[in-house]
Amino acid sequence: MPHPITVGMDGSPESLDAADWAAREARWRHAPLRLVHAWMLPPQTARTAQAPELRKEWARKTLDDAEADLTARYPDVSVSTELVAETAVPALVAHGAGSQMLVLGSRGRGAVAGFLLGSIGLHVLGRATRPVVLVRHGSGQAQGAAGGDVVVGIQDPPESAAPIEFAFATAAARGTGVRAVRAWALPPVFEYGMAYVRALDEAGGIEPGERKRLAEAVLLWREKYPRVPVTEHVEMGNAAEVLLTSAAGAGLVVVGRYSHRSAVGPRLGHVTHALLHHAACPVAVVPHD
Repeated sequence: MPHPITVGMDGSPESLDAADWAAREARWRHAPLRLVHAWMLPPQTARTAQAPELRKEWARKTLDDAEADLTARYPDVSVSTELVAETAVPALVAHGAGSQMLVLGSRGRGAVAGFLLGSIGLHVLGRATRPVVLVRHGSGQAQGAAGGDVVVGIQDPPESAAPIEFAFATAAARGTGVRAVRAWALPPVFEYGMAYVRALDEAGGIEPGERKRLAEAVLLWREKYPRVPVTEHVEMGNAAEVLLTSAAGAGLVVVGRYSHRSAVGPRLGHVTHALLHHAACPVAVVPHD
């Protein structure tokens, strides 16, 4: 049996939309769906919250209601639930590790919602070892069909291999295409010197080289998924702005994240932050070495 698609639940509208999105993804991938509710609160929060017994009872009902609803609407998807006596971050990271992906609800512009308020969502994204998909509440994607192409931001190999693989596998399961996007910028003259810039100009400019890098990056996946239509897009500009523009009308946008942690803890790049806060479609953050 394939690994499940796991959804972090907390009873919020955002997490219910995430569960609906994940159920459709599970149906396309012929994968089981697992709903997880980590009902324990951090000590500083638990002191002022309702009694643990009541929280646990409410969490159980939330899972049961979601399971009944999804089973009725997606009878061909195997849905299971798990009530976890842990706090959110370690529980979600651990359950996500054995999953095809971890799906969470997102409020959209600004904070990640529900049990992911504050830094918890960033910690989950920063520590996850498997792809994490953020589904915005009220975007229409949670209720609609697969939508447009899967957009993936292309870095230099091998960094982009995991995000590209995820993008192509998702598009193949949905029956949609992949839009591979690479942004580039002019090198600073003070760093490379005018002689370097003149050499690039004589060679035809920077963009042909960037197009070649993009084509090389997706070549293996074109061969592995020959039925997936591919559009290659190279554009000069800020990477976050280029990806956000390319994501307009997309069904999903995929971006990579280095899996190692910095000295100050898990961190996300500015491109990922921009997409999580402003992209209208769901965003997949895929860790890579």
